[in-house]
Amino acid sequence: MPQEKLSSEESANQPINTQERVLMVLMALAQIGRPVSAMELMDQTGLAKSSLYRQLALLKRWGFVFEANSLYAPGPVSLQLASGFDAASLLTQYAKQDMQLLSEQTRESVAITVAIQHQAICIDMVDGPQALRCSFEKGRSVALRDGATAKCLLAHLTEREQANVLSIEYPDPQTRAKRQLLLQEIRQRGYVSSDSEVDAGVWGVSFPLFTRHNYLLGALTLMAPSQRASLQQDHLIQLTSSTAKRINNKLQHN
Repeated sequence: MPQEKLSSEESANQPINTQERVLMVLMALAQIGRPVSAMELMDQTGLAKSSLYRQLALLKRWGFVFEANSLYAPGPVSLQLASGFDAASLLTQYAKQDMQLLSEQTRESVAITVAIQHQAICIDMVDGPQALRCSFEKGRSVALRDGATAKCLLAHLTEREQANVLSIEYPDPQTRAKRQLLLQEIRQRGYVSSDSEVDAGVWGVSFPLFTRHNYLLGALTLMAPSQRASLQQDHLIQLTSSTAKRINNKLQHN
């Protein structure tokens, strides 16, 4: 089993307690500054394989670490702690260029969100040139309940994760059953749009983003004032669909 080490030469020979190991992993991710494999993290931290995976599982559960295609990067919760999130985030790394193109094509705002701890957290945002007042901005979160983004994420969670969220958001069994049917429809359709569910006068459409193993990573959302969107919804949905397909292709083949 490899000797566990600290990152500084001065303290390299000091023992590492259990609580410090998780900090070692976070520090390694911040210092490397790009998505890395478990093997690289083992080399960087000196942690044994079993110990490293325990720390990664803990960090992933709380949203501090993000995993895709067996690579690890700072997670959405780390966005509030580290300004280096953009450079390391797997989703923003693969999606940024296409997000900007979609915003230019539509002249509207585009966001990437992920589901963490029963919340939809915005991890990246491209603001359109036209004014829009909405609840989403980079680093903010909303409940996994109403709106295109929340419903898209919730519809594509695993059955266990979805059931856990629904039991909290919809304690009434009949209401919960109706929402489950709606989520099944969304999953079959492949996207969801909504109007004024979270912010009055704001229309949005969301498509899921997946790993190569079809595990949900997040959602791509286009947002526009309802009045501007009303005459071109089909066009906006088609452009957002094409963008989501390009991003998914990158995520699943890199």
